[in-house]
Amino acid sequence: MTTYVALGDSFTAGFEPNEPRWSDALARALGPEVRYENFASVGATSEDVERDQLPPAIELEPDLVTLICGANDVLESTRPDPEAYSVRLSRMFARLRRETPDAEIVTATYPDITRFVELRPRTRARVEEGMERFNDACRSVARRHEVALLEGSDHPATELRATFAADGFHPSEEGHRRAAAEFLDTLRTRLRINKETAA
Repeated sequence: MTTYVALGDSFTAGFEPNEPRWSDALARALGPEVRYENFASVGATSEDVERDQLPPAIELEPDLVTLICGANDVLESTRPDPEAYSVRLSRMFARLRRETPDAEIVTATYPDITRFVELRPRTRARVEEGMERFNDACRSVARRHEVALLEGSDHPATELRATFAADGFHPSEEGHRRAAAEFLDTLRTRLRINKETAA
């Protein structure tokens, strides 16, 4: 293990400056000798990740890539397109497999991002349906490309208000801590990492 790169939106980038992030904790668990780059950005869509984040990440020849995106595709569109998302995500995974064949790739589904946010009924219904369809697409694409998947959609921690920040949407410090532990648990068998390191 020499290089870990994190790609995605505010879930991975963090929303508040200098806040603890799950990807930072995961990087620490991999050890001080591992290079870590976080290319994620607030507001990034899957199109942004593919265009702006993936190329520099591949240049680093990473051993580990976490790639989680899609929520902003749903939030920024009145008609979210899971088919287009599926094609784009599949293209990214295929490129990573082709250009970084030895890298472990990990993705995740999103929890119910409307649970602690006040939304109008029609908006809530649109977002809930969109996220369900995007999560299904993520599962299918991950399975096809043999990418490790962390299920965030029905994780018990996502039902706890304490895992979300004051805005009810982004992860709190506790949410990032729990996410780090879950990602590390997903990797521990393959990479033989001590889970306690990320505590």
